[in-house]
Amino acid sequence: MPIDLTTLSPKELGSLIATAKKRQDQLTKRAPAAQVRAKLVKLAKAEGYTIEELFGGAAPAKAARKAAGARTGRKLGKVAPKYRNPANPKETWTGRGKQPRWLATYVGKGRDLGEFLIPGVARLTPKPKSDGKKRVVKKARK
Repeated sequence: MPIDLTTLSPKELGSLIATAKKRQDQLTKRAPAAQVRAKLVKLAKAEGYTIEELFGGAAPAKAARKAAGARTGRKLGKVAPKYRNPANPKETWTGRGKQPRWLATYVGKGRDLGEFLIPGVARLTPKPKSDGKKRVVKKARK
């Protein structure tokens, strides 16, 4: 945060110097961080703890993932977008998850979801899955 000293009046400059000296005194009176860290480690060890247990850090892997909000289960791959905002073409949606606000607004106003499909990319109805085998349809007996 640079301060342009040329624009300060003598009174403002004096106030800045006084504030800076006060901060400098505070910093010089503090014990070095390494010294404080050593005291904390010693105190934690005396009580039967480690610094990691008290302040976080090296937590067990499962607990760390859970705390970080990591999802479990299968991962879904990336999908090409299927819908595009006509007002802002940079805004797209893949069709997965919650509808984005721009699309929900349009649909809420009565517009059809199909209007926002990206041509040649998306289909409203998925193709029927085929495993390559021909199916024989039997007629019911009378």
